[in-house]
Amino acid sequence: MPSNPDVEHSDEYSRAQTWLKPTQVERLRDVCLSDAVAPYLQDRNEVIVALLYDAGLRAGELCALDVSHLDLENGTIYLPSAIQKGSPPPATLELKPETVRLLRRYLRDRWKDTTALFPTRSSDRITARSLQRLIEKLAVEANVRPLLAGGGIGEPTEVTPHTLRHSVAYRIIQIDGGRLEDAQLRLRHANRQTTDQIYSHLIPR
Repeated sequence: MPSNPDVEHSDEYSRAQTWLKPTQVERLRDVCLSDAVAPYLQDRNEVIVALLYDAGLRAGELCALDVSHLDLENGTIYLPSAIQKGSPPPATLELKPETVRLLRRYLRDRWKDTTALFPTRSSDRITARSLQRLIEKLAVEANVRPLLAGGGIGEPTEVTPHTLRHSVAYRIIQIDGGRLEDAQLRLRHANRQTTDQIYSHLIPR
């Protein structure tokens, strides 16, 4: 079962246990636009998945985002120190054009006008627990089973927001042929040792 989403993952600095292939992330996005999701939540859910997978955000960071943190003209998102783990210097992340397009569509049509980027049915801001439930539900609906560090595949219920963060490193290293340093920069680890500890097993041997 997934760990408590109210606590930033205790395995933040331990070996990545679950991740998804790009095609599996696409299946999560497809489910967002299906009858499994209420029509007014479809754009929101798809952009949540896309943003987690593009920027490699932690769950708490995504939940803390405000609309004002976006600069869609320049295709960037701003992360103040206060919403990042450990309060490092502020960061500005470049987003893929596809993510920017989804954000524009979502903001144009969203059903609730809130300061927070991602409201829910009952609240002006999504919580870590709600985000956890959302990602798990999408994974179950899409029957997406994550790759496991020990080999083999896991269950859809093991897919979490942090699985998508690990999936960014998998994409950078195994799909794009990048280095651990590239994963470190995208995921904003303070030092290379952290990246080595979490993701060195993803390097093709």
